[in-house]
Amino acid sequence: MELNFGAGNDGLLVPVMWLFLAVLVTFVATRLITRHIRAKSSREPAEATTEVFRDITIGGVHIHHQVFGILLMAVVGVALIATTPEGTALYIFSAAFGVGLALTLDEFALWLHVDDVYWSTDGRKSIDAIFCALAITGVLIGGSEFVSGKIGSSAWWGSIGYLLLGLAISVVCMLKGKFVTGIVGVMFEPIAIVGAIRLAKPDSWWARRRYADRPARLARSQARFDDKYDARWNRMRDLVAGEHGASPKPS
Repeated sequence: MELNFGAGNDGLLVPVMWLFLAVLVTFVATRLITRHIRAKSSREPAEATTEVFRDITIGGVHIHHQVFGILLMAVVGVALIATTPEGTALYIFSAAFGVGLALTLDEFALWLHVDDVYWSTDGRKSIDAIFCALAITGVLIGGSEFVSGKIGSSAWWGSIGYLLLGLAISVVCMLKGKFVTGIVGVMFEPIAIVGAIRLAKPDSWWARRRYADRPARLARSQARFDDKYDARWNRMRDLVAGEHGASPKPS
């Protein structure tokens, strides 16, 4: 018996591709709509409710689009378990799950902070979450094989050991404050290795525990991950998803 996860089984390639495309297209469409709503509301708040694309409010409660994403993923999950579809039906379910995943992760920062931080600086965490989802599914399409060989065989144990080693390296990245690198590194180990070797971010767990008595290394970390570093990455996030840092606005 062989156990393969990822693109080692060619039959998994197409569903994952549809998942990837659905996440990408839904994220782009969602950000275009939310940026339109934000711009329209700031210019003509009195007429914003007449727009086709507008905030959804039921009984005075603003309904975030992550709600629709969660419901869609729940429905698709139950349908997948109940029907175990194949062929075209499986591709449709994969795409539908990708739509729900994108809608949910686009508001990752909201359910992380349990607050409406969509357009605040903390809202940029949603962009990181979407990027991780796209990177992981993209690597799966590219042919990543995680566990292979007959269960109990030397090849199987070797692949398990390699996977655990990769997870350990990714954990080091996260302890160094490099969460996106760590998550992507689970699927693409060279990224995790580079992140684990390089300096930790000054406010990370690793820096607090290991740089406390090494002022020179802490100073290097602070110099590398300074305000300019954050500003560069934030400009990239804002270019993709819209300017953050303003007062939170429902979307």
